[in-house]
Amino acid sequence: MFKQFFFLVGLFLFVNNQVISQNNNTISNTDKRAFFVESLVRICDPILTHLANDNLKSKMPVEKAENPYPGREEVVHLEAVGRALAGIAPWLELGPDNTKEGQLRKKYINLAVKGITNAVNPEANDYLNFTELGQPLVDAAFLAEALIRAPNQLWANLDKVTQQRVLKEFKKTRTIAPFYMNWLLFSGMIEAALLKFEGKADIMRIEYCLMKHDEWYLGDGMYGDGPDFHWDYYNSFVIQPMILDILNVLKEKKEVLKNHPHKDKFITNANIFFERAQRYAAIQERLISPTGTYPAIGRSLAYRFGVFQALSQIALFQKLPKNVKPAQVREALYTVIKNQLSAPGTFNEKGWLNIGFYGHQKSIAERYITTGSLYLCSAAYLVLGLPKDAPFWSDSYEDWTQKKIWAGKEAIIDYAYYPKKN
Repeated sequence: MFKQFFFLVGLFLFVNNQVISQNNNTISNTDKRAFFVESLVRICDPILTHLANDNLKSKMPVEKAENPYPGREEVVHLEAVGRALAGIAPWLELGPDNTKEGQLRKKYINLAVKGITNAVNPEANDYLNFTELGQPLVDAAFLAEALIRAPNQLWANLDKVTQQRVLKEFKKTRTIAPFYMNWLLFSGMIEAALLKFEGKADIMRIEYCLMKHDEWYLGDGMYGDGPDFHWDYYNSFVIQPMILDILNVLKEKKEVLKNHPHKDKFITNANIFFERAQRYAAIQERLISPTGTYPAIGRSLAYRFGVFQALSQIALFQKLPKNVKPAQVREALYTVIKNQLSAPGTFNEKGWLNIGFYGHQKSIAERYITTGSLYLCSAAYLVLGLPKDAPFWSDSYEDWTQKKIWAGKEAIIDYAYYPKKN
């Protein structure tokens, strides 16, 4: 009897795994990219449309945690804007063209540019809060990251007055002291944007955030969140992606830093930070189960599949680690995103995200979580910055690592990361 039972369980798991493979195999790569585009637009449209129409503050619902921190209504709108733009920016940076997708990009580039113009215009209804309470430092940094990720389609399309207003609002955040943890990167990211777009910045804030995170590196691709280890996804939500985006600006502006005493550590040796991020991306890919689920561990799970920003970013850079093929990341992310978006209650009746991890689960929200916080899920879509003919979108179907292993296929040995000795 027991043998029959275990045989049936094994058969069920095998068949279930094969059905999922077949389902993904029967969907074309074109349709998978279309799903990414359509779902990203579905997530971001309410924010970008209302901000462009100067009525985001009056139209956006503010759902909060069961025991929220006070004043969340004052910070929720910049939260939504900065996070949505940080995720959609690489796709917008591809620019408009004559295809259906290219025309859709044109629409959202125009909405984003008009919206940013309102966000920093003191006369607009949707003039956003960059100074009151501590949270604006966080989301000004995400907005800065969005501009860094789309310099041609977002920053360059802003008129000169708006550009100066953006820089002014970024500088205002210097009055907010970051916590001694991943928040140091928010100050660093804002200064990186000032360096990129104005040619000058408080380099100490950039240097300090990189030095401390180098100090907080724990090994095998993981940083502590401050001096402590946290078993959560902040290496992906914030730490690894912001380090890499800051370093890319420093590399671009290396002439400004040519006399800086630590330029070699943060420019010449930037590959060490990148190798750590590659290792972390490999770990992230292995966290995705054969059915497209992943461990619900740690803080901020209401950010949903924003958990995979680091993996998506390394795929965007086309620098995935050895033994991780672009197509297997595509299939894994496609399955994860489809799983979570299909859960009833993910969106409210007007198309705004509800608090939750799988559906509407208000109980999962920490005290700082609001409707605006949720839009960090858009960070999983960084791969849309790759054109449709890139291997990520054009290569044939590949099972991801856990799917291969649990189907009894070839299993790739996993190794810890150690930097190469000179």
